[in-house]
Amino acid sequence: VQLQASGGGLVQPGGSLRLSCVASGSISRFNVMGWYRQAPGKERELVARIQWSGGYTDYADSVKGRFTISKDNAKNTVYRQMNSLKPEDTAVYYCAAGPYSDPSMYWGQGTQVTVSS
Repeated sequence: VQLQASGGGLVQPGGSLRLSCVASGSISRFNVMGWYRQAPGKERELVARIQWSGGYTDYADSVKGRFTISKDNAKNTVYRQMNSLKPEDTAVYYCAAGPYSDPSMYWGQGTQVTVSS
């Protein structure tokens, strides 16, 4: 499974960005796709994840109501819409996928999101 993330960049506080992650390879090997982030000096944390077949979603408390994860199975793509961005959302964002037993078995490259005025 290969994961290709895109869509990061610089945005002002209160702004929006949409990240995309395209999966290729043995798609049948995973049940969950998600987004994680790692800020400087901090551990990597889960931001949001989505069940590939059923669409169940799960969010970190820090992003609930601001971030939305969605998917397009036909395009093997997961999206994350980020609204009302805050400086503390600045991080490298990674997409990941895997079976239920290991939802982050496969990793894509990170994409930098910087929220600053």
